[in-house]
Amino acid sequence: MSLRLKLHNTLTREKAEFQPIDANNLRMYVCGPTVYDFAHIGNARPVIVFDVLYRLLRHIYGDAHVTYARNITDVDDKINARALRDYPNLPLNDAIHAVTEKTAQQFHDDVAMLGCLEPTVEPRATDNIPQMIEIIEKLIARGHAYVASGEVLFDTKSMSDYGQLSKRPLDEQQAGARVAVEVHKKSPGDFVLWKLSSHNEPGWDSPWGRGRPGWHIECSAMSERYLGETFDIHGGGLDLIFPHHENEIAQSRCAHGTHVMANVWMHNGFVQVEGRKMSKSDGNFITIHELLHTEKFGGRKWPGEVLRLAMLMTHYREPIDFSVKRLEEASNIIKRWSDLALGTNTSGYSGILPEGNPLLDDLNTPLFVNQMQGLYKDAKAGNDDAKLSFRLGLHLLGFENIEFLSQAVANLVDDDIAAAVDALVAMRLEMLKAKNFAEADRIRDELSVKGIQLKDGKDKDSGERVTTWEIKR
Repeated sequence: MSLRLKLHNTLTREKAEFQPIDANNLRMYVCGPTVYDFAHIGNARPVIVFDVLYRLLRHIYGDAHVTYARNITDVDDKINARALRDYPNLPLNDAIHAVTEKTAQQFHDDVAMLGCLEPTVEPRATDNIPQMIEIIEKLIARGHAYVASGEVLFDTKSMSDYGQLSKRPLDEQQAGARVAVEVHKKSPGDFVLWKLSSHNEPGWDSPWGRGRPGWHIECSAMSERYLGETFDIHGGGLDLIFPHHENEIAQSRCAHGTHVMANVWMHNGFVQVEGRKMSKSDGNFITIHELLHTEKFGGRKWPGEVLRLAMLMTHYREPIDFSVKRLEEASNIIKRWSDLALGTNTSGYSGILPEGNPLLDDLNTPLFVNQMQGLYKDAKAGNDDAKLSFRLGLHLLGFENIEFLSQAVANLVDDDIAAAVDALVAMRLEMLKAKNFAEADRIRDELSVKGIQLKDGKDKDSGERVTTWEIKR
């Protein structure tokens, strides 16, 4: 396939035609979650954005020729604190494992409901400690790292072009600004590769004593192990450009003697909530799990497909205002699309993406969503070519699973329908009070056939029987 894909490269600040190192072995790395708690809606954006890119690359180059690595950071100061709080009686390394196993599963459950494919590989930091130590040893041997006060630090002045990604020259990194002043550092911008662990912190044996890795070295080690010293695309959020991605580049290039770490660097924009920066103190900090399973935002639960489309209605490099209005707009689109999707053959997707499609122009998903609206109208009118193109579009945007799409529509219950269900539930409670169990069972079965699942319980204060309902998924 000769489709020409253009991508914006943060390293060059330009959009250019993408040229893979090897079209038969295309490799992409994206920084994944630090698993100490539920992932928030800002974490969802890179997962969705790079899932669309992964789908597009597989469409262009073939499923078997694309490797997508997304890591899990499972050693971190926040994880350490959570482990000490929740598992004080476990050995330290076992305690952080207990925390991260639980929170990683939460993350996987949430992003699966957002319609995201699993990455090809998902390495964990704690499984790659030997690889990190090996890179640090290379950096010391090449004169790019030094040991001081029990830490191993990267010597930023040893790299003549440090700062290319963020465009932050070393002489602008003044002590006391973004970088803490520490007397054992040669320069204020030098960063930790390995640090010693105290008695109440997890640690691993190393040539420099029992300790744990710095954050940046983790991704350098995992990307090299699974993708090689140089690979095609590295992605993540805008907030990672400095210091994380800048320092990844420094470590990897200096350890391996390469001119680049990745050829293309891509970064998605920030997420606001109802026009404000997301903040726990402002009360607008929202997790994916809360949006999916509670009525915290807008007074209703939001299906994963709706959350996904709401993200894709803004270009990935632009800031996004995540609002109830935006979700309602996405809900209406999903309803229309599902109506057509359910009337098509669900055996798979077909079609070839035409040259000039907006996705090929730096993942222009908003324009593509608008085109899908036009395809929907043409397909609805009976145009078979439009129907095939529509189904291909569903796949590339991550809505190819017709079963999930129909469930999403089922969750978008109209107020009139909800009122009717509430009335039947109330009637059933009256039947139970009157010990008319046959009629109560009949109402329950009638609702079950319609996809409504009842859950009986007791009010915590009054002790009276209460019944809630939800759409079966």
